[in-house]
Amino acid sequence: MEVFYYLVFGGLGAVVALLELSKSTKDRINTSPAFNSFKNNYLVVYSLMMAGDWLQGPYVYFLYSQYGFGKGEIGQLFIAGFGSSMLFGTIVGSLADKQGRKRACITYCITYILSCITKHSPQYRVLMVGRVLGGIATSLLFSAFESWLVAEHNKRGFDQQWLSLTFSKAIFLGNGLVAILSGLFGNLLVDSFALGPVAPFDAAACFLAIGMAIILSSWTENYGDASESKDLFTQFRGAAVAIASDEKIALLGAIQSLFEGSMYTFVFLWTPALSPNEEDIPHGFIFATFMLASMLGSSLASRLMARSSSRVESYMQIVFVISSISLTLPVATNFLPLPSGVKGGGISISGCIQLLGFCTFEACVGIFWPSIMKMRSQYIPEEARSTIMNFFRIPLNIFVCIVLYNVNAFPITIMFGMCSIFLFVASILQRRLMQIADKPKTEDWAAREKDTEAEPLNI
Repeated sequence: MEVFYYLVFGGLGAVVALLELSKSTKDRINTSPAFNSFKNNYLVVYSLMMAGDWLQGPYVYFLYSQYGFGKGEIGQLFIAGFGSSMLFGTIVGSLADKQGRKRACITYCITYILSCITKHSPQYRVLMVGRVLGGIATSLLFSAFESWLVAEHNKRGFDQQWLSLTFSKAIFLGNGLVAILSGLFGNLLVDSFALGPVAPFDAAACFLAIGMAIILSSWTENYGDASESKDLFTQFRGAAVAIASDEKIALLGAIQSLFEGSMYTFVFLWTPALSPNEEDIPHGFIFATFMLASMLGSSLASRLMARSSSRVESYMQIVFVISSISLTLPVATNFLPLPSGVKGGGISISGCIQLLGFCTFEACVGIFWPSIMKMRSQYIPEEARSTIMNFFRIPLNIFVCIVLYNVNAFPITIMFGMCSIFLFVASILQRRLMQIADKPKTEDWAAREKDTEAEPLNI
């Protein structure tokens, strides 16, 4: 079955190369030299930030196990990270809007570097502090950088359509190529150079420090609402009112939570799904294959968003349906016979089928990220962009914590079936968003802000 892995990886690589090399003028957006310089600067920084994140991922669990912690204690550490993101995410998002997005991005670098440093200690309390810092950093990674980009893009007067180009390239590089290279580099440090499982965290800290230096030297500051009269509670309340009073924002938040919740559940479950009988599978190579599939999706997204005839709200309905079907494969293949009681060995026939479905899902993930970024840039008000984006992550983090806590309580088929339902619901909500996308807002942000300050919020 080893040939199967190479066929899948080679096939995906060939398709990605073909898509990139065959782009016509209809698939490309004509931009200015000033924009290209701005875009390339952001892509370098974003790639460094993602390298700092991707280098850590494959070795967190392994490092904790090397320190002698069991599944229960490791599970608590992971829950602490997601819980920290949920509790502190909205606060740091509001501070980013008020105190400046550039400062928030620098805070991300410092916080994540400190989190990396804690990995040198085998003490449980120190590692717990590191997980809390990592949760705060994750909230900033998925809100502050995008908020800075959108505000700076608009402040410099660039064409709105060009924003989709930056989004698609950022996902192609940061969530695709950089992820693959980070996995290979981490493997080189740990296995080839025998530097130990903490080495990738030290390398991540170095990449984050380089990215922070570029931010400090080349980025300008921008804000959401820097009004001195507004405290954090007023910002929270204003963001909540914006979500409650604008159906498009509420739908966008629900869609994002449903998809990302399914995506993070998939991250936990793909290994036992492909090796239910403890088959010997190449985890690193499969991870690289998934990232290549994500690159394929982001390449498709760049083509779709470059064409004025393609609307994000329209094609994302299809993407959610396809992703829903792809995660039903573990349920469907559950009825196929497995090797009877023989542990080890190569991947089974059902595993091969699931791997193809999982690659399809990862391609949908590659389309999802730049597309959701594009929709957020259209519908979320600039004044509270980071705050609202972190509001969206609250239900996501609650869901992930529940899944982590109960991961052994339900059969894997039930978990995948639940994710499939979530994705199908996301497609329904996406259809509703498309129907109301062109409707004018009933009231602008300033009016909502005025009402928020004048009246108490009843939730």
